[in-house]
Amino acid sequence: MPDPHHHRLRRPHNFNRPLPARAEEDLRFIRDTMERSASFTAVSGWGQVVTGLTALCAAWIAARQHNPSAWLRVWLIEAIAAVTIGVLFISWKANRLGLPLFTGPGRKVVLGLFPPLAAAAVLTFPLYRAGLESALPATWLVLYGAGIIAGGAFSVLLVPVMGICFMSLGTLAVISPAAWGNWFLAAGFGGLHILFGILIARRHGG
Repeated sequence: MPDPHHHRLRRPHNFNRPLPARAEEDLRFIRDTMERSASFTAVSGWGQVVTGLTALCAAWIAARQHNPSAWLRVWLIEAIAAVTIGVLFISWKANRLGLPLFTGPGRKVVLGLFPPLAAAAVLTFPLYRAGLESALPATWLVLYGAGIIAGGAFSVLLVPVMGICFMSLGTLAVISPAAWGNWFLAAGFGGLHILFGILIARRHGG
């Protein structure tokens, strides 16, 4: 004789929900799991190349300024341009490949990247007011590299490697003559972005 309590050992939705609804639920679960576990591959290599080129232009212009405030203004404009370029190119690549931007690993990348970048922005103005603008290149490079490493932990391997290079360059800037600071920025935000941008574009679809 069948056990009257046999059905209690199974999940209720196996019996109470229609098959299409159960299949949709299972597919949603699989998709969400993949989004949480997969690497964020919407990082745009070509966007980094463009950012690197604008940074080289900014370094060239900044080197011809005759006072710290004008020099800082050039690099702040470049920072705004770099963020705009990055967002546009990442959005373009994500839409082209059908990848989520702000769910799963994409959200983790943003959460890892944002705090160090915010710290760099906050420290910029007190350092400048204290007459320590020579410390800005090292500060920017080290904190940017830290953010790239933290956010890049959820992206392709080249991204955290790039972050390590930025931190190394920033550390070198700390122990180098202050007059070299602008060229460290050119080497980092210009050269490293172009180098790693090309590698990412070739290996990860643009």
